Amino acid sequence: MKPLSVVVRTGCDLFAWFMVIFGAYVIIHGDVTPGGGFQGGAVVATFLAFLLVAYGWNTLKLWLQESVYNAMLGFGLLCFLVLGFMGMPASFFYNFVAIPAAEVAKSGHCIIPPSGTIALMDIAVGIEVTGGLSLILVYMFKGIHLFDNYEIGEESGHDR
Repeated sequence: MKPLSVVVRTGCDLFAWFMVIFGAYVIIHGDVTPGGGFQGGAVVATFLAFLLVAYGWNTLKLWLQESVYNAMLGFGLLCFLVLGFMGMPASFFYNFVAIPAAEVAKSGHCIIPPSGTIALMDIAVGIEVTGGLSLILVYMFKGIHLFDNYEIGEESGHDR
C-alpha cells in the first residue's frame, strides 16, 4: 500500500496518539468502568492500523519490530498466569491483593488498586491483546504486500 495524502498523514499524526491514551485509560480503569483489558488493548492496536493505512506498509515496515509485539504478547500472558497462580494457596485466581472498602475510604490514595488483582489482570490482558492484535495486523499487511508484487493476468473463461 502506498501512503495516503498529506492531509491524512497529518491527521494521523495529530489524532493517533489519542487512541493510545484512550486505550491505556480503558485498560487501567477497566475494573471500575465498562471496558477493561481486551477493549483497551483493541483500541491501542487500532493505533497501528491507523498508521498502516495512513503511511502504508513500505514506510512502516522500517519502523516496526515484530519482536516487540511478540514480547508484549508473551509478557502479558506471563503476567496473567503469574497473578493467577499467586492466588493458588486459596484458589486459582484468588484476589489476594484486594483492599477492604473501609481501608480505601480512610486513605486518600492507593498505590495498589482497591480491586486488587482484577486491575492487575486487566493490565496484563491489555498488554497481551495489544501485542496479539498488532501482530495480526502486521501479518495481514505482509500478505497484502505479497499480492501487490504478484501480477494477476486475465481470467480464463471470460472471453466475451
